[in-house]
Amino acid sequence: MKKFYSNFSVTILIVTFFITSAATAQLDFLPRGSQKAKVSQRIGNTDVTIIYSRPSVNGREVWGTLVPYGMNNLGFGTATESPWRAGANENTIFNTTHDLTIGGKALPAGKYGLHMIVNDDNTATIIFSNNSGAWGSYFYDPTEDALRVDVETEEIPHVEQLTYSFDDVTGNSAMVSLKWEKKQIPFKIEVDVSQNVLTEIRQQLKTSPGFNRQSWEQAANFALNNGGDLDEALNWIDAAIEGQFFSEKTFNNLSIKAQILAKQGKTAEADAVMEEALPLANVLQVHGYGRQLIAQGKKDKALEIFKWNAKNHKNTWPVDFGLARGYSAVGNYKTALKHLKIAAGRAPNQPNKDAIAAGISNLQEGKDIN
Repeated sequence: MKKFYSNFSVTILIVTFFITSAATAQLDFLPRGSQKAKVSQRIGNTDVTIIYSRPSVNGREVWGTLVPYGMNNLGFGTATESPWRAGANENTIFNTTHDLTIGGKALPAGKYGLHMIVNDDNTATIIFSNNSGAWGSYFYDPTEDALRVDVETEEIPHVEQLTYSFDDVTGNSAMVSLKWEKKQIPFKIEVDVSQNVLTEIRQQLKTSPGFNRQSWEQAANFALNNGGDLDEALNWIDAAIEGQFFSEKTFNNLSIKAQILAKQGKTAEADAVMEEALPLANVLQVHGYGRQLIAQGKKDKALEIFKWNAKNHKNTWPVDFGLARGYSAVGNYKTALKHLKIAAGRAPNQPNKDAIAAGISNLQEGKDIN
């Protein structure tokens, strides 16, 4: 009998649960008046996403009425004073995969509730709350603020549906703007792309990409050209060159090592590494190295490299084009013209033929072709 009552009690509990669930469940797939939206932007390797609901103006007076100025008691929830939810329905959500700077202030990677205090003097305060799961601003708690940023609002042509956008996107920043009715509320986000990428590189090299020589070369090259730690970059490129099961000495990784050493001020070591690299290079790689030296102002050294290329890759494209560039760089236009005319007969395609024709014209007028 005791077992019967026990089973009966469990059955009643389960039935009660389903009745309660059925009574409180809602059809969340029905269309809304304020449609849900998502907008994202990648900046460097950082993905920034805003999820929000889009109310329409519908002929209403928005600012100061539909969206009251300042902080307000919304008459519901636990907050005695609330900002605007910066959208409709649930929390507007702001998510970033890496740390950001907004208005000169740091915002760590993470997911935030986005709120705004809109004022009647064309200013606003953007609030990033650590509570991203609350409904709107009814439960807003200022102690949960991760960041507040003061901004100036702008007047714009009419926008019927509330819209977030990423404008003026650069390699390390973007302007985020809320646009609604005739008001725009912008705030600039900035990303330390180099440090974020380097942090990601360190993590990635401990996983499957770390079993690939090219990954170590890419890591070293990025650090070299983007303000990374040069000693760390040197360790990375040394791993690509030797000492690991995937290591292989190539012109590419040796030239990266030479550039790192040169940037460290170790010129003699850098030159020695490039001497070692040259026999491993193909004709186009040597040609590219010679052009790099011209760009660095090392004209005599560039001519030496172009001569080395012509000796070790005889009668091939583009050795005479290289010699023409080398002689032109040191001011010997007569010899440069001779080699450029030879190169004209070996040019593999029309763009190179056109470049050579322009070079011949410049040399004949006494102009450098570099």
